Formats: sequence, structure tokens, C-alpha cells
Amino acid sequence: MALIEASDLGQKFDGRHVLKDITLTIDKGDVLVLIGPSGAGKTTLVRLLDLLDSPTSGQICFDGVDVTRSHRQRLEARRRMAYVQQKPVVFSMSVYDNVACGLGWRHEKQEVIRQRVADALELVGMADCRRRDAKTLSGGETQRVAIARALVIEPEVLLLDEPTANLDPVSVSKVEDILAHVINEKRMTIVMATHDMSQGQRLAGRIGVLMNGELLQVGSPGEIFWAPRSRQVAEFVGVENILAGIITERDDNLVGINVTGNIVQAISDCAIGDKVDVMIRPEDITLSLARETSSARNVFRGAITRMTLLVPLVRIEVYCGFPLMGVLTTRSVQELGLNIGQQVNASFKATAVHVIKRRS
Repeated sequence: MALIEASDLGQKFDGRHVLKDITLTIDKGDVLVLIGPSGAGKTTLVRLLDLLDSPTSGQICFDGVDVTRSHRQRLEARRRMAYVQQKPVVFSMSVYDNVACGLGWRHEKQEVIRQRVADALELVGMADCRRRDAKTLSGGETQRVAIARALVIEPEVLLLDEPTANLDPVSVSKVEDILAHVINEKRMTIVMATHDMSQGQRLAGRIGVLMNGELLQVGSPGEIFWAPRSRQVAEFVGVENILAGIITERDDNLVGINVTGNIVQAISDCAIGDKVDVMIRPEDITLSLARETSSARNVFRGAITRMTLLVPLVRIEVYCGFPLMGVLTTRSVQELGLNIGQQVNASFKATAVHVIKRRS
């Protein structure tokens, strides 16, 4: 049985749909990361799952109990959760007292409070700051105190809304290390919204893609980033090579796809005549000068049309009847002596091609 189950959740603000028909299950120990552009509804969904807000439609069950409308049941469920906001509020008191306040509200014994607060501050690397006024902390320190305050009550579910937004890289790294430790050692159920897709890949067990208030796909990081189910998801997660084509031939599960008169070979169960989108990630494309024999089924000759330096990588666009974007290290570019206008081979394996049937 799922720990949290959302069914057909909808949320409206001022008559505008912010979330539409969200159905989602979260098991005990799951680490679910919600990604999507700004305004996609990530914060709204996290607040609904934390039972801070009530949905306009649909229901939420927590541990098998429908907690959508009952104030008493929502309160009981919320006592088993903790929520860390993007911009957490700290009280004008010491770091220790900020972290201890939740335990005090639960009327825990003083010796229990002292031990748990000490453990939480040690975990987030703030033990030496226990006596500092929390209002004097930096943004990264404040976020770590907020995480300690959430963890100290030992929640079954930890919800985080953009926990590293607007933090410097050092602070981001520290917060991610804390969360990785919690994931690996505490086995806690975690739901986190983030705009940082690489962070999602590093921390998530599953990723949900929210766009325009709709949950377009939920899956493992590999499924989301290498096997997106729609062009919309593919574009968002950075699949830069998306080509429209039609399947014209098939040999068992190997298909030939006509892309502007060129045949791209791929593995797919789509039928001859199907209109499809062909997706190849830039890192799966090999660029070379010589017309050498390659084990890759797809080899296209073309001219370099654009080169963009993103140290230590160079993004290289090749036109070979259709545009292909590949990436090389700056050293490889220098060794090959690549320049705009130069003819190169772009090769990739059939197994590197992801094919989805195009919506009519």
C-alpha cells in the first residue's frame, strides 16, 4: 500500500487551473523529485501533498486514510511530515532554540530534546553555531538550520520546495550532501521540488515532470532523461536532437526512419507508416574526420555549421541533410583541428536512438 496516494488532484486559483488531474503514488522510502519550469505547479503540488492546502478537486490518502477534507485526519497526518520551504523562516532566537521548537511543541522531555537537537545540528554541520542568533545566518546556513528543524522531529515524510534555490555553489553542495546522507542512512520518504535537473538526477529514485500543471511523466532518472515519453518532456530535459520522421522499413525490431530523405536506423516497435519523433542525445554522437569503418549503424557526412564553447566542452552542430548537435572536449576539438565549414562524420548507434510515436 502506498504511503501517499493522490488521485485526480486539481487546484484552481482565481479561476485558473494550476494543477490538472494529478494522479501519483509515493511508497515508503521513495525519493521523488519534481522538476519543471517556473510556474509549472511544483510548489502547489508539494503544499497539497503536505496537506497545507486543500485541493479544488480530487483526493489525497495518507497511509490508507482519505485525508482530503477532514481537519482532524489532516492534522494527524501532518504530524508525521515535515516541510522545508524555499525561503525558510527562522525565529529571532538561537540556532539551538530554532531547531528545538518543534520538539517543544510536541512536549518532548528536555533530555530527548537536547540529544535530538545535538544530533540534527551535527548532521547539518551547524553544531558550532548552536548559540548564534539565527537571524545572523547566511542563506545557506539558514537552509541547513531549516533542514535540521525538519529532521529533528523524525518525520516519516520530508517535503522540500526548491531547497537550494538562490544558494551559492558551496552551499548547494553542502545541502545536497545532507540530503544524500538522509536518503542513504535514514531511508526517509522524500518529496522534493527543484529547478535543478542535474540535482534531480543525483538525488532522485523517481522523477516527476510537471509542465503547465500536468504531470507528464513519472519514472526513474534514466527513463526521464533517456527515454522521455513526449517531445515536450524531451525538450525540457535537454534532448537537443529531435527530428521528425516516418518509419519506412522494418526488420524485426530494427526500423528505418526517413528523416528529410535520409534513413536513420533505430530500435522501435512502431509500425511502418507511423509518424515519429527521433531523439538522440548529443553525448551519444561521435564526431570524426575520417570515413573510417564504424560499428554504429548510423553514419552521416556533414559540415560543421556552429561551434559553441562551454568549457570544458564544445557544442558542435553538423548539418548532414538535417541538423545534429554533438559535444566534444576542448582538447578533442584542438587535436582534430575542427573549424566551422569542415566536413566530418557524425555517427551513433541504433540503440542510442529513442523513438516515440508523434501525436497527430
